[in-house]
Amino acid sequence: MVFDDDLAIIAAQEATLTFTHFDADIAWVIGHQLRDALLARNAAAVIDICLGDQTLFHIAMPGTAAANAEWARRKRNVVRLMNQSSYAVGLAHAHATVSFHEKMGLSLADYAIHGGSFPIRIGNSGCLGTITVSGLPQREDHAIVVGVLAKYLGKTVQELSA
Repeated sequence: MVFDDDLAIIAAQEATLTFTHFDADIAWVIGHQLRDALLARNAAAVIDICLGDQTLFHIAMPGTAAANAEWARRKRNVVRLMNQSSYAVGLAHAHATVSFHEKMGLSLADYAIHGGSFPIRIGNSGCLGTITVSGLPQREDHAIVVGVLAKYLGKTVQELSA
């Protein structure tokens, strides 16, 4: 089943794409690499990188709207709450009889279980921050973050099938 395969792939991505350290300089480099990857696709998105409560990198590329920044914030909140990528959380709850928001008692205004936000981890730590892209379809938002992180970290990860 593709659904289960995707969840396994995302779990492997999250386990593989970890850092030895993370700071503002790394956020700056990754933020620019994400921007370059989006420009290469003639795409526009909001890119948001946070460590804890501190925003280290944020850009709203030309062609985005304030709504993209709101989506980024809501996706980021999911990662911080659940300690896994927003896409994994969305997929895991896609066929639930009770919605994620009802189950968790959360507001739709503050939490979006759509792909595009990825946890920053150092080694086996929990989520210390987030790297978020918002502006493309959710699967593509997720894939662009994973692709840039894999390249930056010099790691090979399985991509989600199209």
